[in-house]
Amino acid sequence: MKTKNKADKNKASRPRWRRWAMDVFLVFVVVFAVQAWQTRNMPVGEAPPLEGVLLDGTPVSLADYQGAPVLVHFWATWCPVCRAEEGSLNSIARDHPVLTVATTSGTAAEVGKYLAENSLDFPVITDESGLMGVAWGIRGVPASFIIDADGNIRHLSVGYTTELGLRFRLWLAGF
Repeated sequence: MKTKNKADKNKASRPRWRRWAMDVFLVFVVVFAVQAWQTRNMPVGEAPPLEGVLLDGTPVSLADYQGAPVLVHFWATWCPVCRAEEGSLNSIARDHPVLTVATTSGTAAEVGKYLAENSLDFPVITDESGLMGVAWGIRGVPASFIIDADGNIRHLSVGYTTELGLRFRLWLAGF
């Protein structure tokens, strides 16, 4: 008959749910820390100016969206994570104000072709040089900003964000 040492007995006596809870907690801490590091140089408070021309030639400014929460989303055609979010953005743009910036993705014609090929119809400003992204502190895409009705940044994130997460943040910005 084999005897268990004291460490094995203590480990076995801990409830399994407690170990799982600790694992989940550690994952949340790591995700939060990574998100905080990724957004460290991004603006807070009043949103920086954002002006450009939509793909159809219409001039647009973030100031045009005052009065309602708006999603400002920086993305790129070459970004695989951005591609994973495209359907969510398309869906959100049907019932919420959305303004996207295609950064370092080519000319307006190239971005327009990409949107048509992928059946996307959200509003897009092209940022061929990436300077708009630099002005907003973007170091990687995708990057999402939820701007409230008064023009203040309420939420920001870098990396993949679910449609539900973006919709929830837009809803919160309405208060």
